[in-house]
Amino acid sequence: MTSNTPPAPSIDGAALLDEVEAFHRRFNVFPTEHAYVAVTLWDAHAHLIDAFDGTARLAFLSPEPGSGKSRALEIVETLTPRAATTVNASANALFRLVEADGGPPTLLFDEIDTVFGPKAGGNEEVRGFLNSGYRRGGKSLRCVGDGSNQNAEWFSSFCAVAMAGLGSLPDTILTRSVIIRMRKKAPNEKAEPYRRRVHEKQGHALRDRLADWTATIHDEIAEAWPEMPEGVTDRPADVWEPLLAVADAAGGHWPERARAACVALIKSAQEGNEASLGVRLLTDLRDRVFCGADRMPTAAILEVLLGLDDSPWADLTDDGKALTARGLSKLLSQYVRPDNTPIRPRGIRVGSGTPKGYYAEDLSDAWARYCPPPPEKSATSATSATPQVNGSESVAEDPSESRHMLAETDTRQLRIVG
Repeated sequence: MTSNTPPAPSIDGAALLDEVEAFHRRFNVFPTEHAYVAVTLWDAHAHLIDAFDGTARLAFLSPEPGSGKSRALEIVETLTPRAATTVNASANALFRLVEADGGPPTLLFDEIDTVFGPKAGGNEEVRGFLNSGYRRGGKSLRCVGDGSNQNAEWFSSFCAVAMAGLGSLPDTILTRSVIIRMRKKAPNEKAEPYRRRVHEKQGHALRDRLADWTATIHDEIAEAWPEMPEGVTDRPADVWEPLLAVADAAGGHWPERARAACVALIKSAQEGNEASLGVRLLTDLRDRVFCGADRMPTAAILEVLLGLDDSPWADLTDDGKALTARGLSKLLSQYVRPDNTPIRPRGIRVGSGTPKGYYAEDLSDAWARYCPPPPEKSATSATSATPQVNGSESVAEDPSESRHMLAETDTRQLRIVG
């Protein structure tokens, strides 16, 4: 018997995402066009969480209050499934929330700086929850029971998480996040006032339509392997894979816009995230101290580092103390030479003396692995932190008593200005 019921009309995913983006634009002033694209795709990906192997965290961060972070989180709340907003929660409560009936929540963490900020004490259990929940199958072991009657149980932490806060976040969370760096509205930037009792219903209507559309593409998404933009690999590729999969399923202009946003926001995150102290040291040594020299005495290295106005070495510690030879050795010993032994100072020939110092060949492997590409150098540049001199200049036998220390290399000499 043939049914007379007409088939349900297909849903235009690209047009629906356009509507979701327009809803954000009414109430949010994001810093770039790419941010609207990323947040819209993130909203949709939250409806497909069980189709992905991983999930991107979404982080709205700003240096100052009043930059629209909490409002952005409010709008996300209206558009995502099973949204649960918290300002502060224990790891145990979060695990139980994820394990509750009805499916994993979309966890919205406002004022995340109160959890990980400088006065928060680290909060390692919540950090562990957020880190482990980035991947499907992420679990943590917890004791459950009364008094001495305790049993160990595994709790899942896999769910979509969006965060808003001042400052930054631990690196382990930032690398798992799409980062939107919010800022205060300029005088010419306007947003419609958000009124929950009116606009929440409009957001929920879009949410329900997103749920209907994502149900039709669930199987397609589960089998998708979206093509990454050139150069996007490793952790950034893991973060963006679910968002690009949604964009490809929507079609229209979304695949192109999504990949442009992917490249731009990854670059912004890499430029905005402060490098670790070790990487900062390695980069300064390569680009501002050695500058092509094959060896440098420790005293000369410190003299150049401490003279860099835009680097932390002159007041490295909380009480304002500068980097010392011991501190330099400790930082560099975390990294290894090409022969896989720790980088250590070695004797360097300077005139008739052999002060301790470092060889570029010992640092070369760490430079290649950890430092960003070196800046392009001008072909006409005639100066550097270690300028060349000719062979007629004298070599001081006691470097500590002279303002000039010369280290002879294979075909040239180096002058270290004290």
